[in-house]
Amino acid sequence: MIGPMLTTIEDLVAAIRPGMLVAIPPDYSGVSIAATRAIARRGIRDLRLVAVPTSGMQADILVGAGCVAELEAAAVTLGEAGPAPRFNAAIVGRTLRMRDTTCPAIHAALQAAEKGIPFMPLRGLIGSDILANRTDWRVIDNPFAAGDPIVTLPAIRPDVALFHAAKADKDGNIWIGRRRELVTMAHAAKASIVTVEEIVDGSLLADEATAAGVVPALYVERIAVAPRGAWPIGLLDIYPADEAAIAAYAAAARTEAGFRKWLDGFLAAKAAA
Repeated sequence: MIGPMLTTIEDLVAAIRPGMLVAIPPDYSGVSIAATRAIARRGIRDLRLVAVPTSGMQADILVGAGCVAELEAAAVTLGEAGPAPRFNAAIVGRTLRMRDTTCPAIHAALQAAEKGIPFMPLRGLIGSDILANRTDWRVIDNPFAAGDPIVTLPAIRPDVALFHAAKADKDGNIWIGRRRELVTMAHAAKASIVTVEEIVDGSLLADEATAAGVVPALYVERIAVAPRGAWPIGLLDIYPADEAAIAAYAAAARTEAGFRKWLDGFLAAKAAA
């Protein structure tokens, strides 16, 4: 039953400790801004983030708040609101270790962890600047075809997968709909901690209409209820992104002073608008 798993947002993020590798989803998936606030408020430091496969406002806030030591991502951007300003400032100032990657590489490396194997082969990287700067990636000969080099990527096994979802049932199963990268994250990680819009009666796995879009409870360690917990980022078809709020963040975060003022208000807020 969900009882032992259900907790407050503050206690949920207490599972994240300094130095941990934390997997976070892209803005079009299930980003937990509610948990992001709690992490920044708690002052957790030296996190290693892996974006699956990109990030935006969530990574930018955590970088700006000084919570992140290392980031692996295919891109960090605020989309229509422009570049991610605190991320860009950290790269220019060399205060953040950046591990450049690609979308397929992130997914492949997580799938290796998901399958319990040490690495995953991947095409499309040979000759790229990314490969030239990733000393942890290896080019090997295809053992089944001579003269066919292929890149091998070490498995990515996050300590924690952190995301927001529409609902959980009373057994602790999480409904994530069509966002399959959340399943990969949950399978690959040692544990998943999840904020949800609501807890519902019945079993999400017992209903044919929802079962295919469920992360089973055995992959989930902690759950906290956070209505509109993705705001100002949107959530599936439940609510859209608040483009004005994201644009206001982008404008404020262009300077360190502007970001600090924005962050003070963000940390003081109890819930999304």
